[in-house]
Amino acid sequence: MVLFILFYLLTIICVLVCVSFVTLLERSVLGYIQLRKGPNKLGFVGPLQPFSDGIKLFFKEQTFPYKSNYMIYYISPIFLLGLSFTLWVLYPIMSNVYNFNYGILFFMACTGMGVYGVMLSGWSSNSNYALLGSLRSVAQVISYEVSMIFIMLCVIVFVFSYNLIDFMYYQLSVWFIFMNIPLFFCWLSSCLAETNRAPFDFAEGESELVSGFNVEYSSGGFAFIFLAEYMNIIFMGLMTSILFLGCDLGSFLFYFKIMLIVFWFIWVRGVLPRFRYDKLMYLTWKLFLPLSLNFFMFYLGILLFFIYC
Repeated sequence: MVLFILFYLLTIICVLVCVSFVTLLERSVLGYIQLRKGPNKLGFVGPLQPFSDGIKLFFKEQTFPYKSNYMIYYISPIFLLGLSFTLWVLYPIMSNVYNFNYGILFFMACTGMGVYGVMLSGWSSNSNYALLGSLRSVAQVISYEVSMIFIMLCVIVFVFSYNLIDFMYYQLSVWFIFMNIPLFFCWLSSCLAETNRAPFDFAEGESELVSGFNVEYSSGGFAFIFLAEYMNIIFMGLMTSILFLGCDLGSFLFYFKIMLIVFWFIWVRGVLPRFRYDKLMYLTWKLFLPLSLNFFMFYLGILLFFIYC
């Protein structure tokens, strides 16, 4: 257990450093997409920019709406950040004695709990814009969670285990993406919707909701929400690599694949406009859910055929 705690703390420190440089990567990539320069002043070509932003955020004044429900308003960002930290317990460390046999179920539970943090942060602000953003986010995340669960079940049928390390053993010869290419693209789109990223960023629609559910937050509260969002993006890249792209934990290629998925999150934000809300809901209920259900029944039928015939 002591070894697990030490590895977990080391993982959290590495993830926080990774988050800071992912923000720098995003600003630089979006700058090149929009034919302008990104941050390039602090340090040599700008690597100190994330640390400057972090220091500025935490030293700014903490303001709050006079009519807000203060305790819930104050605790919600901490709750969101705590959930993001908790997700990284699932990081499959091969040198560790700790074995998480129900990792997929734990992932589903934690992502489901994230809805409450967003909803409470929007409601407790006592602002119409924040409330509308949180309600949009709740409807969006709950809708896409259904499709995500069925997509994960399709992959679990191959492995017959909820342990993330087992996915590495079963993908030594062939990656699961080659048997699930349509589901892989559905999974990537669902990851965008789960993390409230463009083109599905309706909870933070700047053009109509003035930054959405976090509009009333400043200083540390905003920084915590910001950190939680980017930690979830990196974790979704990790889950994509584990479920579909081989999960070769001891290889540098594994981390390269995670960063490739994170870059894809950023690239999509730079090139695609925001969807209409009704098209977002149509996409999950009329396309992703029937497709994942059909794949699940197909794989389950093949499995039962080989068991009983």
